[in-house]
Amino acid sequence: MCYKVKPFLCLFFISILYSVTAPLHAQMENRITANDTLRVGIAGSKPFVFIDSKDSQGIAIEIWEDIAAQKNYNFKYKRFNTVEAALHSLKNNTLDLVVGPISITSNRLKDLRFSQPFYNSSLAIVSRADDLNLWQKIKPLFSLQLVYAIVVFLVLLALVGTLLWLAERNNSPDQFPKNVANGIGNGMWLAIVTMTTVGYGDKAPVTLWGRIIAGSWMIISIVFATSMVAGIASTLTLTTLNSSTVSNIEELQGRKVATISGSPSEAFIKTYTNKGVKVNTLNEAIAALRDKNVDAVVYDRPQLLYYMKNHQDDGLFIAKAEYFKQGYGFAFPLNSTWVYDINRALLELAESQETTKIVEYYLEKDD
Repeated sequence: MCYKVKPFLCLFFISILYSVTAPLHAQMENRITANDTLRVGIAGSKPFVFIDSKDSQGIAIEIWEDIAAQKNYNFKYKRFNTVEAALHSLKNNTLDLVVGPISITSNRLKDLRFSQPFYNSSLAIVSRADDLNLWQKIKPLFSLQLVYAIVVFLVLLALVGTLLWLAERNNSPDQFPKNVANGIGNGMWLAIVTMTTVGYGDKAPVTLWGRIIAGSWMIISIVFATSMVAGIASTLTLTTLNSSTVSNIEELQGRKVATISGSPSEAFIKTYTNKGVKVNTLNEAIAALRDKNVDAVVYDRPQLLYYMKNHQDDGLFIAKAEYFKQGYGFAFPLNSTWVYDINRALLELAESQETTKIVEYYLEKDD
């Protein structure tokens, strides 16, 4: 034992042991790299993985096969219908890695290791671009906010009409009679005529306080009327467009939204709507959207763009807004020793522009 000999002798024996075992360790690593057959799970959706194709197709597949050819890796594919199923097998050590559009998330890093991202993605929204019927166009005019605005407007008119009547009833009884209903009614009429700048001249304040009230109302009504008219005009303008489309995440409130089970978008949309609908594939989500069972689909932007490019006659709309930036990488078990070499190979592919060429080919490709 080292504690029974002099320290310098201990260090000497350790250095000799390392010099003897290091070449053996290197040979073992080289033997594993050269001879082992990697168990590679593939999962995900087009254009990254074509699960339904017998040929090796897809962005992730081609990047992986370039790496395997460069490193002389032997491997065998195992196909999975969902990413979650592939990652479950990876956690159980029945796979060596998973290739596909695997989002690198903090939750997944608890149980897995990841390569560096080979593609940077985001979430996007797809909705229908339907023409609206008459009721859908006028429905926003019956919103609760508009009802509140009208109630506030009537209360203000009643208040101004009452103040004008109180100020004018003694000096101008012919315009503002002592009868409460008629007097306040005439005051409200004067307030409306003043606000709309019609100026019939049939009613006009003659007292100082009446003119102060009328003048104050003129200033207030300019701001109030402008805001109210602008709000109504904006609502009418939006309803003349294809407002069945969803342009941003805030518009998902109260709507049914489909997304793929187990994807990062599943947790993301819970913040904005409690009407999330989980499906297994993107095709199922789009089918539910076309059949009007849901109002929108939230999923990874490149997959949605690829679908839209190859199904231009579906009458769908993809919003320009992007959310929840995320990287796609290859997944490994926590104890994997392959990550470093594959990361280096990914960097080499990126530096030589090979990754960019593969991505551009698939995203511009038509079926």
